Amino acid sequence: MSTATSPWDQPRHSGRLVQPVSLLRLDGPDTRSFLHGQTSQAVAQAAPGQWLRTCCISPTGRMRALAEVLVDESGAWLAITAGEGGAVRAAFDRVLFPADQVHLGPLQSGWLITPLSPGTPAERPEPEGGSWRAVGEPQAELQAWLLGEERLLVQGDAPLPPALAADLPAAFSSGDQLNASDSEHWRIQRGLPAAPHELNDDTNPFELGLAERVSLSKGCYVGQETLAKLATYDGVKQQLRRWHLAAATGATEARAAAACTEPGSDLQGADGSRAGLITSSLELAEGQGRIGLALVRRRHLEAVELRALGSAGQEEAGPEAGAMVTLSCPEAFAPPPVGAGSAARL
Repeated sequence: MSTATSPWDQPRHSGRLVQPVSLLRLDGPDTRSFLHGQTSQAVAQAAPGQWLRTCCISPTGRMRALAEVLVDESGAWLAITAGEGGAVRAAFDRVLFPADQVHLGPLQSGWLITPLSPGTPAERPEPEGGSWRAVGEPQAELQAWLLGEERLLVQGDAPLPPALAADLPAAFSSGDQLNASDSEHWRIQRGLPAAPHELNDDTNPFELGLAERVSLSKGCYVGQETLAKLATYDGVKQQLRRWHLAAATGATEARAAAACTEPGSDLQGADGSRAGLITSSLELAEGQGRIGLALVRRRHLEAVELRALGSAGQEEAGPEAGAMVTLSCPEAFAPPPVGAGSAARL
C-alpha cells in the first residue's frame, strides 16, 4: 500500500471558483411541468423564488448535463453547469408539442461563481438547492442571481461586472480567481462529474453520486423507469471514486505514469480482473503526483488500491505492469438509494 502523503489532506483552495455555464430561458405556464418531466428533479410543485439542482437525462436514464433551475412567476431559468448546453436545448425542442405552453429562448452564456475558503469543512456536501434572489438593477440588460448565500449566477460574457459588486457579499469580489489547474483539483476533490468522460451516454446519476438531484417519488418523467429499477433492485454496477498516484522519481517514470492514468485507462483488481475506468486525470505541482476520478466496478468498491494499465487494453498485463493508484470516496458523492427490492439480490 502506498504511504505517500495524500493530496486530499492539503490545505483547501481559497479564492473564487469561476465556471462558465449555458443559460436557457423557458417561459410560459407549462414551464414547470415541462422541466418536471424532462429532468430528474421535482420541479412541478416548486414555488417562484425556489432554486433546485437537477440532472438532464435521456429516456434511458443516461446523463446529458447537470443544471440549476431558478423558478419565477412566468417560467424558469435553466443554468447548465456541466455538459453541452446546445444538446440539452435540442433535446427539449424535440419533445415540445405545439400545444405545450412553453417557449424556449436562445442559449446564452453565463458564469457560476463560488467563493472558497480554506476553512470550509472537508466533508461539506453539495447544497441540494434553496432559494434565489436577483441582484443588481432590476431593469439591467444583464441579470444576476444569488443562489442561497454561497453561489452567484451571472448572465453575459463577464464573470463579475463591476456594477454588481455593491450588491454582493464581500466574498464574491475578494480573493483571486482560481486558475484552471486549481479549479480542476477542486472538482476532482469534490467528485463532481464533467463531460465527456463522466457525463455521457454510458453513465447514470446514481453512478456519479448525484442521488440528491433525483426525485423517485414525483411521478412520470423521462428516464423514470430505469432510475426506479436501479434504486429498487440495488442495480448500480459502478460508482465514481477519486484516485491518487504518488509522484514518479524520474522523467521516464513520470511519462509512464501519465500514460497509465490518462482518461480511458483501464483499472485492474488484485485478482487480475477488470475493475473500472479512469475518467479524469490531473498532474499536481510540487511533486504531489497525479489525481483523478474513475468509475469503479461494484465488486472493487472496497479496494484501497487498484492498478492503472493505460488505454491500450492490456488483457494479459503482468503483476508489475501499469501503476498502483489509491482510492477514496469523493467528498460530494451521495450514495445510490437502495429499495426494498434489493433483497432479491441476497
